[in-house]
Amino acid sequence: MNRIESIYRYLFDSESGSVNHFIARWLFLRALGVIYFSAFFALLFQVRGLIGPQGILPAADYLQAVGTLGGLRFWYAPTLLWFSSSDHTLMVLCWTGLIASLILVANVLPRVMLLVCFASFLSFVSAAQDFSGYQSDGMLLEAGFISLFLAPSGTFPGLGTEQPSARAPILLLLWEWFRIYFESGVVKLKSGDPTWRNLTAMYEYYQNGPLPTWIGWYLQHLPHWFHIATAAATLVMELVLVWLAFLPRPWRIVCFFIVTAWQVGVIATANYAFLNYLVLALAVLLLDDAFLQRFFLWCRRTGLNHNARVAREEPTLTVEEGKTRTKSNLPASLRSAIFAVVLTWIFYATIVPLVKMFWRDAPFPAKPVAVLEPFRIANEYGLFAVMTPHRYEIEFQGSNDGEHWVAYPFRYKPQTLNERPRIYAPYQPRFDWNLWFASLGSWQQNLIVPQTEELLLENDHAVLELFAGNPFPDAPPRLVRAVLWQYWFSTLEQKHIEGEWWHRQFLGAYAPTLIRLPDGRFAVVDKSTFNNLIRP
Repeated sequence: MNRIESIYRYLFDSESGSVNHFIARWLFLRALGVIYFSAFFALLFQVRGLIGPQGILPAADYLQAVGTLGGLRFWYAPTLLWFSSSDHTLMVLCWTGLIASLILVANVLPRVMLLVCFASFLSFVSAAQDFSGYQSDGMLLEAGFISLFLAPSGTFPGLGTEQPSARAPILLLLWEWFRIYFESGVVKLKSGDPTWRNLTAMYEYYQNGPLPTWIGWYLQHLPHWFHIATAAATLVMELVLVWLAFLPRPWRIVCFFIVTAWQVGVIATANYAFLNYLVLALAVLLLDDAFLQRFFLWCRRTGLNHNARVAREEPTLTVEEGKTRTKSNLPASLRSAIFAVVLTWIFYATIVPLVKMFWRDAPFPAKPVAVLEPFRIANEYGLFAVMTPHRYEIEFQGSNDGEHWVAYPFRYKPQTLNERPRIYAPYQPRFDWNLWFASLGSWQQNLIVPQTEELLLENDHAVLELFAGNPFPDAPPRLVRAVLWQYWFSTLEQKHIEGEWWHRQFLGAYAPTLIRLPDGRFAVVDKSTFNNLIRP
């Protein structure tokens, strides 16, 4: 029993918490605030077109369907949008999260602001359907929720040197960081994708990812030995190197610098929204104050060294002394008990999927894992299990005569051949991103494509905001279609002579061509029937 109580106090009692992670905690929470800001800032310009009343996947329609579950609807769709999902409410939700994230960065009421950010982002994710099916959303919600137990209380806590964090939240955040890497490495090998086994996975990685960058264009043209080396390095880092996090301090510091350099390279060569930034921020917890304070001279005036020294010199309490202290501080004991239950539950819900990667029939109860799924705070990760062999792009086109088609210009997706691929992460263009996924399947599996066609036939303002412009500003086109192109990075010669970053080949129709009838209904048409449909 004494052993169990010692472990309990070590993990969950803030009075016995970590006194060498004050700076790391401060840095991580500021970075988390910036990441939340990027998420809400991106939604400001997209949320109405995505899930607004006139959007592609209206949240109201989804919530109405979930409402048939009765009281369980609040569990399966934990969102504040149950009260209202109007455009006004969506904008209030985004602005609330945006302002709370800025206050979090300023280190004012950090626990309260973390709760506001988490509730606001969860409200969007729970109602966004296809537009929130990304692992990055789960990563942010998981890190944001655990951070509620990490952050110091108070209005202006500063470094929070009077409030050491319990060790469990720090360990769980590092556990999330570890799983992002390790589970991604495991699924690469378990997927059976031959490109990972023969180390050719990176041959066309830079051009076939969701939203490439101009730096990726240059790396794509490097010799094959470079791509083989980076594929091997990826597997070594994800499957081997990350275990350094469990070794003594010098190894953790080495691990931090290696993974940080790696993530900077990923950010430069691909736009994965805030995913890589969050992984970078989590890695900060590998460092301790003894290492960090040399870079933050102002920390020397906070009593940081004094607190650490006192903690080292404080004698270990006996069991009886510990019981006496617990009785004198019942609210703190109750809080620690709640922390212990919640954080242990999260740990269980994350370790079970990891164990089942290797032992499929492991006899673990699945109910505790399933209960947390709607909240996305205990996730299973696995990035790039199978590499995409080709790059396809869906393009929406409008026409008034069925002969001459004009393309709707995208904001971020590759389209214009001579336009340089940009770097804009952590901004996340969810519409453009989803169309990349849709291009890998059929339109029947991705109904957002025909739904977008219908809304373009109405010149729907909210959806048009997702595009870079409207080629039919005066009146909507009579016809709208979605076509498919295959894209490749241009060669070095093409880039030098023609100034083009891309070349492409037309593959044909992706989804049916639609027309809006006089009665407001939509119909599928082809060239032979178009004249009959528009004849007076």
